[in-house]
Amino acid sequence: MATSMYQVSLPVFIKHLNGLAGCMKKAQALYAEKKYDEATLLSYRFYPDMFSFTRQIQAMTDHARNCTALLAGVEAPKFEDNEKSLAELTARVEKTVAFLNTVKPAQIDGTEEKAVTVKMRDRELNLKGQELLLNRSLPNFYFHATTAYDIMRHNGVELGKRDFMGAS
Repeated sequence: MATSMYQVSLPVFIKHLNGLAGCMKKAQALYAEKKYDEATLLSYRFYPDMFSFTRQIQAMTDHARNCTALLAGVEAPKFEDNEKSLAELTARVEKTVAFLNTVKPAQIDGTEEKAVTVKMRDRELNLKGQELLLNRSLPNFYFHATTAYDIMRHNGVELGKRDFMGAS
């Protein structure tokens, strides 16, 4: 049996988003226990020209949400990008998962050759569905997920690979 577009998209997004939510709840508990300022984590970046932790989470959810909407032919929920706490970022992840759970396999399967237009800040990309998923959305999703995880780990949150994989 061939692997379907649905199988390599939504279950993957959902598993890793749920894992990320669990990681952020661990961060929230640590920061509350130690009375650390969450703003330190939220604004943390590894290098001045990199996105902050907050933007990593926003980008990760954007890639999952927007790719799914483009493939399914539905409107993606709009998020304001105004989260100011770990609780608000966790809620954003949970809202993304809730949206993904509304999409049925039949809406995604068979979209390999579907023409989609990705609107970026300064241009538009015209792609096929499979190219969007495999060459843009999944790599970007994993990049931002990994960077967010690494920022939490660097800032003292006790996480392991099982947390990243959504297995804890």
